[in-house]
Amino acid sequence: MVVMASMDEHERKIVMEFCHLLEKSKQLFNGLRDLPQYGHKQWQAYFGRTFDIYTKLWKFQQQHRQILDTKYGLKRWQIGEIASKIGQLYYHYYLRTSETNYLNEAYSFYAAIRGRAYYSRASKEDRSELMVKKLRYYARFIVVCLLLRRMKLVRELIVELDRHIAEYTSTYEPDDQIEWSLVLDEIKGFVTADGLVSVMHADTNPIVLSHRLSPLTTPPVEKNQYMTLTLQEILIVGSASEQVKFSELTMDMFRMIQTLEREPQEDYNHVYDASPATGRNPYAVPGSKGYMENGERPNRRDNPHKYLLYKPSLSQVLVFLASGFKELPANGALLLYISSDGCFSTTKHPEDMGYDLGGVLTSGRRDGDHKKQKESHCLYPGDLYPFTRRPLFVIVDSDNSFVFQHIPRYFGQPLVTLMSPQDTPPAFQDQQHNGSLFTLFLHSPLTAFCYCCNLTNIPIHHWERCQSFVDRFVTEASRLFTRSRVEPSYLQFFGDDFLRLVLLRYVFCDVVLHLHRAFKSRQYRPRCQPPLPEAELLEHPSLQHLVLDLAAHLEVRTHFMDNHEID
Repeated sequence: MVVMASMDEHERKIVMEFCHLLEKSKQLFNGLRDLPQYGHKQWQAYFGRTFDIYTKLWKFQQQHRQILDTKYGLKRWQIGEIASKIGQLYYHYYLRTSETNYLNEAYSFYAAIRGRAYYSRASKEDRSELMVKKLRYYARFIVVCLLLRRMKLVRELIVELDRHIAEYTSTYEPDDQIEWSLVLDEIKGFVTADGLVSVMHADTNPIVLSHRLSPLTTPPVEKNQYMTLTLQEILIVGSASEQVKFSELTMDMFRMIQTLEREPQEDYNHVYDASPATGRNPYAVPGSKGYMENGERPNRRDNPHKYLLYKPSLSQVLVFLASGFKELPANGALLLYISSDGCFSTTKHPEDMGYDLGGVLTSGRRDGDHKKQKESHCLYPGDLYPFTRRPLFVIVDSDNSFVFQHIPRYFGQPLVTLMSPQDTPPAFQDQQHNGSLFTLFLHSPLTAFCYCCNLTNIPIHHWERCQSFVDRFVTEASRLFTRSRVEPSYLQFFGDDFLRLVLLRYVFCDVVLHLHRAFKSRQYRPRCQPPLPEAELLEHPSLQHLVLDLAAHLEVRTHFMDNHEID
């Protein structure tokens, strides 16, 4: 409660300015939810204004802390709330720009809240909404730590969140008790699924590995004049109904996000009391001229721009695809990744390959009772035809993925479709809630290889030796790729680091599953369109030998066919 009478003029001005900044910041923050989630230019200026006001507010409360403490009654949880909102701003800015440096910024503010125990007295205030704010802060902090691969801290935060949920529910007996218990279960399930294969130190402690693109993992390539395209826009859709998820990220989405980002080059150890916008950010203050010239995005970006959609409606998928399509610069490529349950057709004699064979569900569960009419929330191959006017790269991870192999090239633009196996051997089916094996191959080929061979723990020295086999495979596959008779579409995409990495990991996946005894059925192997040459690439002896050498090194050679069995 502010008692204005007991203040002198200077103190009154400070308190009134703080109240003004606080109210203005809340208005701008609340307005963020009304901004369009697609497109680039519509929201930049608004974000810039919001960052500016929070920068002023943060500096102001630092410079005048004593007066605000004594005359305004500023509480620590209120400072925590400002820091939490700045953390949210940076996280949402990361989501809109795909630049991982902003994740580091969000982490700085969230870590400051915990390090300074800003919310430590929230439970003493006898206000349940404060405890809810504290719990939501923990959930958001965990998401940021997951994306930054700070797994030790994730586990500590889970323990703390568990304790705070118990404290909240015992004190207030709230209606959302079950809801918070489900949130906790989701996080624990997600962390378990993320650690399918553990890489161990000599002291048996697990090592956290990052699978973002780095100079060490960028596949080499012999460049030629066809390699003209760069990946600029990405739409990642996660709709698999039974898959583990947390905070609107399924495990497949989580893995693909990292696969399509570069490793951040700087790791900030910020002074937490510094303003979030004092020029230490390599991209300058978000929304300022240092970041955006004349309303345009900067020419250089570390990462392609991504949209993330969790169980969207079909109309959302089409709107976001259209937005990515519209934003493509010259020589830019659009990637659609969708992980979803199949939507199957009952048409006896399909005439229209675009709509009669079914597709993949964007939201909702698969209906066991096949209806006569077409499913309204099914993305059909035909829905993608308009977007083939520009270079399009499609990855479909589904039990009905193969229906996407018939997309015609009406407009003569580069088009590649990678499709997951439609089925999984019985031994692996009970693990599908932990994420798709196909996406795991695209994310971390060695993890997927170990998983296929029932290896759950691997010492670090073994892992590093095995990774050298995978690196040699990728290098050799890249050489064969550019020298074999592949369709021109592939070569046009192959100059982009991310698309080249995905294509070469696809080749690794196909070769491994072709040789693995448990995956003999054609339904257990992936497909691509246009088809890649078999003799010159997918069944090339040098690639097969590298896979078998890797298996021998891991002492799992019996999982794979002998040389005389390989067709």
